[in-house]
Amino acid sequence: MAYSETKVVLGGLAHIPIIIGFFYLIKRQYSFGALLRTSKNALSDKVKAAPAKTSAGSAKPAAASKKPESIKPLAESTPSAPSKAAAAKKPKPHADVPVNTYKPKAPFTGTVTENYSALKEGAIGKVQHITFDLSGGDPDFKYVEGQSCGILAAGEDAKGKPHRPRLYSIASTRYGDNFAGNTLSLCVRQLQYEKDGETINGVCSTYLCNLSPGDKVKISGPVGKEMLLPEEEDSNIIMLATGTGIAPMRAYLRRMFEPTEIEKHRWNFKGKAWLFMGAPKTANLLYDADFEHYKSKFPENLRYTKAISREQKNTKGGRMYIQDRVLEYAEEIFDMIENPKTHIYLCGLKGMEPGIDEAMSTAASAKGLDWSELRPKLRKAGRWHAETY
Repeated sequence: MAYSETKVVLGGLAHIPIIIGFFYLIKRQYSFGALLRTSKNALSDKVKAAPAKTSAGSAKPAAASKKPESIKPLAESTPSAPSKAAAAKKPKPHADVPVNTYKPKAPFTGTVTENYSALKEGAIGKVQHITFDLSGGDPDFKYVEGQSCGILAAGEDAKGKPHRPRLYSIASTRYGDNFAGNTLSLCVRQLQYEKDGETINGVCSTYLCNLSPGDKVKISGPVGKEMLLPEEEDSNIIMLATGTGIAPMRAYLRRMFEPTEIEKHRWNFKGKAWLFMGAPKTANLLYDADFEHYKSKFPENLRYTKAISREQKNTKGGRMYIQDRVLEYAEEIFDMIENPKTHIYLCGLKGMEPGIDEAMSTAASAKGLDWSELRPKLRKAGRWHAETY
């Protein structure tokens, strides 16, 4: 159909009011949104900045004014409140400690440099101090005091498969017994038990105890952050150990009191250290001469208390165990525990835990405390460290 020029012009003019109305609607909505945003910002600024007024009309501090019930606190939006992103970036304790540098499937091969008895004549059982050379690693095998390592015994198990790694607490500091930073030492008791009238020897412990200098050993790790020392030099350290559970304690005490160690790491321990050591006989007290030496040199910083079960009696006339010593010194121990800078370390056979718990419960009750509630709190605060096997 054809249209005349006049009709076309009149038709276009008829649409002008519609177009104008459309643009007016957009402008109105935009202005209303801007007004709404401006009002909200103004209200927020007013809440933050406007001082309350007294009846006399003078300004007084906002803290003293009564907060209107209709306005919610703005604490969540204040600049001082840390964001989740900032909290996530906060470094965790011991974040730089090496863990699993060498895994069991790709272990490090160390070389035995020495293997000697850690016991005196007349002792019960067999305990060896064994040192490995860690030189030549790529990457280096580094560790810190309180960590453990895995040992893969040579040979195969009954199913023809390689032996699984056994974990052992490291008995040396990060600088090693030679202070060169390239060795690792273990304190190993040969496991022996009777079964059907036959003496059974532990696979890995027997393997380790029979090693000779020059032998090659597969080592994994290091592992563990449970038993690490606090970084603060003025911390107080209570140590409870039986048998080869002395291994990490030896590392701690060498770090604290060995002169060459102090020169190496420049970590000058200023707190109180108290070692409780349990053994069946005096001849079984591991590293006893070293600890007595440290005690004589640093009498203000180190206490050394022994529980020798077959030679000493407790207050009831029975054998003296480490838990008996805990009860004996309960008041002093809990005086130390009340100090937030005190850490407790427990290491040894798992069978020692119930006795220690019972002693701690009795000692805590005497001070009006509940040990079953206190111990989890200490662990959560990173002050209770236990490693038993």
